[in-house]
Amino acid sequence: MTVTVKVAEAKTHLSELLARVEAGEDIIIARGNDPIARLVAIDERRQRLAAIEAVRALRVQAKPVTQDEIQAWKQEGRR
Repeated sequence: MTVTVKVAEAKTHLSELLARVEAGEDIIIARGNDPIARLVAIDERRQRLAAIEAVRALRVQAKPVTQDEIQAWKQEGRR
């Protein structure tokens, strides 16, 4: 669930808003009627899993590499 609060309210009730974010809510902070920021929980595990999945997807698309190619890459910076 997403809730919108004004800047002044966010300043006054920051601890309460953070507790709500920890409970799963998203909080939009608005200046007047213009949204300017979003408070969301940080889910580091989800971010790591997404990064792993992205790497796996790239590996599926990549062609196999030979030992000769790897050796050539190693030598590339040494010449």
